[in-house]
Amino acid sequence: MASVDASVARQSNDGKKERVVILGSGWAGYGFARTLDPKKYERIMISPRSYFVFTPLLAGTAVGTLEFRATLESVRRLGLDYFHQGWADDVDFARKTIRVEANTSDELGSTTTTKALKQGQPPNPSSGTNEVEPGRGAMFEVPYDKLVIAVGSYSQTFGIEGVKEHASFLRDVGDARKIRMKVLQNFERAALPTTADAERKKLLHFAIVGGGPTGIEFAAELHDLVREDLSKTYPGLMKDVAITVYDVAPKVLPMFDQTLATYAMETFKREGIAVKTEHHLQRIRPDEDCQGCLKLKIQEYGDEEVGAGIVVWSTGLMQNPLISRLGSKEFTMGESGASDNVVILQQDKRTGSLITDANLRVQVVPAGSKPTEKKETPESTTLPDVFTIGDCAVIPESGLPATAQVASQQATYLAKQLNKGLQDNSNKPFKFRNWGTMTYLGSWTAIHQSSADELKGWAAWVLWRTAYLTKSMSIRNKIMVPVYWAISWIFGRDISRF
Repeated sequence: MASVDASVARQSNDGKKERVVILGSGWAGYGFARTLDPKKYERIMISPRSYFVFTPLLAGTAVGTLEFRATLESVRRLGLDYFHQGWADDVDFARKTIRVEANTSDELGSTTTTKALKQGQPPNPSSGTNEVEPGRGAMFEVPYDKLVIAVGSYSQTFGIEGVKEHASFLRDVGDARKIRMKVLQNFERAALPTTADAERKKLLHFAIVGGGPTGIEFAAELHDLVREDLSKTYPGLMKDVAITVYDVAPKVLPMFDQTLATYAMETFKREGIAVKTEHHLQRIRPDEDCQGCLKLKIQEYGDEEVGAGIVVWSTGLMQNPLISRLGSKEFTMGESGASDNVVILQQDKRTGSLITDANLRVQVVPAGSKPTEKKETPESTTLPDVFTIGDCAVIPESGLPATAQVASQQATYLAKQLNKGLQDNSNKPFKFRNWGTMTYLGSWTAIHQSSADELKGWAAWVLWRTAYLTKSMSIRNKIMVPVYWAISWIFGRDISRF
């Protein structure tokens, strides 16, 4: 692949509008670009994918309740001044430029397993050019006047052996498509007359690791698929189907109070979904006795391994490699170039996220400074024209979770502040408004918890569907989503593989 000269990406804006570069097309990046006034700013987005995905509905797409395009929004429909499909490899804060690696891959799945190992690695400095290294896309630079970092996060694997290679993640539409194909493929294999009983039980054991909302909702959606659709197509296989949720915590759904979490576990028990709390997965490996199957080594089971046809991994988040790279680099802030102006980005000790002030402006500390016993963090200052929102941002002492709800509200807040031209300490600080937490439990039941109320059962399910429908970004998807829900309810889910 030929290299790209850095000047190609330096589009001229004739000095008319400030150039705002947005890294990421997730809840934070897409929402910010959607709200930022194009009459006041030149909007440039850099993202490895050319779409926004409505992540709460991914579990439904993975089992055929919804079609994939009903959860997607093309970023090019935002009418951006420029969009570059690629990864931000590095940022030069002194020169106000971003180094980008183009992404021309057809891979649509989660980047947890491959790109995470490579992202953030600079090109070979000994070459002295923009020459493309083997396995990398073309490199180019993009300048900015203001930078909004919204690169999100990756799936946390905790370094457990075999997770990156063999587990299925549920972070992107490509992940959902792979899971859908794998589930249906396992049923077809299990239905073959040549399949032994022991092998059939392994193929039809669906393991979900992680008892948070994503893992619980996928287990519920998968149960609906099996009970409502696959039971009619494969009635003889139902006795071998098993769905198990594993979690290291004493209870699932820790963000809910004990009453609602207990209700969720009791609902799963009635539906035949096993919930194994306080279970520690140590390894995932291929099963040599069953093609396409996996073996799970769980600490509580000793040397005995558990067979499964698929392992869906949903255990939490880890920091994007770009944030780790930016947090470790020193740079000079200001024009003097004096050594006492050398700073580094301030990072949260626990998560590694970038620390911001209440206006979501990135904070820096002197290079070499370390926390002391008297104060947890050294005195910080604001890095001009650089903002961070979403999963990779932390406002000290705010206690905000890394959720789509927080990212969406931060995006809207920051865009409106810039639209008003407010950029100093007189800005109204960001304030999160918690609309509550919802989780689908299957069979038209759900739970909802907020500061105002607690709902469970069918009423919570109605609220769950209504909320997700109203939060869909475009009119097109607000129409498509209920249409697909109706089609699935009337005609059943599509169980064809293609």
